[in-house]
Amino acid sequence: MADRVILTDIASTAWEHPADRAALNTLRSIPGFDQVVRKVAGFFGERGVRQLFLANAVRVGPNQRPKLWAQYQDVIRTLDWKDVPELYVSQTPLVNAAAVGFDKPFIVLNSGTIALLNEEERRDILGHELGHIMSGHTTYTTIAIIILTVGIQNLPFLAGMALLPFQLALMEWYRKAELSADRAGLLVTQDPRVSASTFLKMAGGGAGDDELSIDAFLEQADQYETTNDFADKVWQVINTAFRTHPFGTVRAAELQRWVKSGEYDKIIIGDYRRRSDSATPPLSDDYVDAVGYYGQQARGAMDSINDVFDRARDAFNSAFKGPSGT
Repeated sequence: MADRVILTDIASTAWEHPADRAALNTLRSIPGFDQVVRKVAGFFGERGVRQLFLANAVRVGPNQRPKLWAQYQDVIRTLDWKDVPELYVSQTPLVNAAAVGFDKPFIVLNSGTIALLNEEERRDILGHELGHIMSGHTTYTTIAIIILTVGIQNLPFLAGMALLPFQLALMEWYRKAELSADRAGLLVTQDPRVSASTFLKMAGGGAGDDELSIDAFLEQADQYETTNDFADKVWQVINTAFRTHPFGTVRAAELQRWVKSGEYDKIIIGDYRRRSDSATPPLSDDYVDAVGYYGQQARGAMDSINDVFDRARDAFNSAFKGPSGT
């Protein structure tokens, strides 16, 4: 796409999903949340995070993967971000990417992602990860990835803490944060079909010697989202409880919904919140919008298993009624 709109001074709140902000604030309100974050971040630190994620990676720059570097600079220009987070490519066949770090977040693209996606789809992924950084997600996503990668049993400083509710709430927020970052990716490519194609390949791989249909994938996404079968709704919730990412079909349908709402077009024509604006929408607005979102997403299924999560929350609260740890 030749003439992309530069989104001058755009604030991350312009694209953030209300369920993302509401879920994060709910997560922060869980007793002991700050304690877990401090313990994990303090144990690993910035150096430990880099060793964990960059043991087998190469830093991208003007002389190292210069085409990818030039594309990355264009992504940064499109979102008008002044910082240039470090970008790495890791020799990993798993198709994935991440923005991680505490003080100085950086982006890691797996080599499998680069091999699978075309140039515009890679642009979408870069915009997605930069969106995470601009939204300030990286501290919490890093904590989530560490817990999933290293395992709670290998983090002795968390011993004795009731972590199941924390994990469930963290994963729930993580999935909602992905919906925000997906919007940032679209704002960078400025082509909804590129984003849909990215989700399609991330879900089912490349075409090989066959053909892929974006339209058929979007139809599949719509069917997944609009199913009315109660059992299906329950399993949709259970199957995603410990996932960091929503299913590709869900992400495609959610992004389509955002485009159809007209919010994407408003941003492209310049009607968006800017970083220089002092006003931030009240959290109550996010909760209202998020309630509407969740109301469209398997309300019946959530009602049927709410007692499970309520018991987990009560157990977590009880665990922190005693003296606080260090």
